[in-house]
Amino acid sequence: MAKENVLIIAVKKGSETDDHYQSSVQEIKSLSYTAGGNVVEIVTQNRVQIHPVTYVGEGKLEEVKQRIIQLDIELVIANDELSPGQLRNLNDHFGIRVIDRSQLILDIFASRAKTKEGQLQVELAQLEYTLPRLHGMGLVMSRLGGGIGTRGPGETKLETDQRHIRRRIDDIKRRLKDVVKQREQYRKRRKLNQVFQIAIVGYTNAGKSTIFNRLTNESALEEDLLFATLDPLTRQIHLPSGFKVLLTDTVGFLQDLPTSLIAAFKSTLEEVREADFLLHVVDASHEGNEEQQNTVMQILRELDAHTIPMLTVYNKSDLLQEDFIPLHHPYIVMSAYDEKDQETLVLKIEEVLKQEWDQYSISLKPDKGRLMNQLGTHTIVTRKQYNENKNQYDLEGFIPQIHPLQSMVKEQDNVDDK
Repeated sequence: MAKENVLIIAVKKGSETDDHYQSSVQEIKSLSYTAGGNVVEIVTQNRVQIHPVTYVGEGKLEEVKQRIIQLDIELVIANDELSPGQLRNLNDHFGIRVIDRSQLILDIFASRAKTKEGQLQVELAQLEYTLPRLHGMGLVMSRLGGGIGTRGPGETKLETDQRHIRRRIDDIKRRLKDVVKQREQYRKRRKLNQVFQIAIVGYTNAGKSTIFNRLTNESALEEDLLFATLDPLTRQIHLPSGFKVLLTDTVGFLQDLPTSLIAAFKSTLEEVREADFLLHVVDASHEGNEEQQNTVMQILRELDAHTIPMLTVYNKSDLLQEDFIPLHHPYIVMSAYDEKDQETLVLKIEEVLKQEWDQYSISLKPDKGRLMNQLGTHTIVTRKQYNENKNQYDLEGFIPQIHPLQSMVKEQDNVDDK
């Protein structure tokens, strides 16, 4: 399919830093490429604030219109979320389709969603975005599959009838409530079983899925595109000591994510909040990695997940051109494709957990095999030795502060002391 010729319009607001603005412009360019667009030109403007009626000022509006004709532009993408009025005015003025940053991201999500839950979440976000903008989207809504910004889950045409959209929103919310209940029950069951959960988080395209695949021997989608992973995957792995954990690969974060999208993916993002430990994967080779790290930390704060113990994984070390200075500790610098680095990563996870947990040392008689197995699965055992003279196993290791096995370990200690 031929790529659409895209022109991007971006306004640098007076309150915005140069770094944030530059990274957001680069990002919308990457997003446009991911959606299948050919970015021909980027038109920028410095303003104290966005023009309330036309997003850019009148002079810039005419300049853009001329460039649309000269460069055979088929689609204009604004780097911010447009109000219904701004969208309508730009559509009317340019005479071609205009979409904004939020619609572009929703479009990518629509093409990425594979599970029924993911598709419902994206459709809900799209409908809630569309409802107040119906009158300004005549060109966009008039044809099915008419390019970037027109995709929906299952490629179904969004009806222009407001009542129909409201009914559909209510229907999706009902269906998602059932999915959320199932997810909550699954999480409760995992908590009851005391399974330790590690969530991989990070900026989109940082290499989360590559690391997930290498640690789990999975074949989840790996692509050099934004939002290659949308639906979360969870797999069980054993760390070097034998400690059993569940590892979850999550959707990538992005600065200025549409609010409706964060709301729609709330149940998916709960996987992050419910985790016991986070792996924050960062593309160390990306020139805007500091801005990206700040974005991830901000979203974690919004999810109330910023206090969860975390290891920052500075990935793509093979692409680094100069010495790298980490922003967060504890950390590891690695390449997801290097087997030695993969081994170092799982050892580093255990090392960080040991610093967080309580140390224990107990002796168990051979008939305590069940407790010994539980300790091997749910704690990090650093030493296990059979003492022939005393006919007992001597174990040393580390255990989470709040864990049912804590009381059993203490009971066993008391038995040994008597």
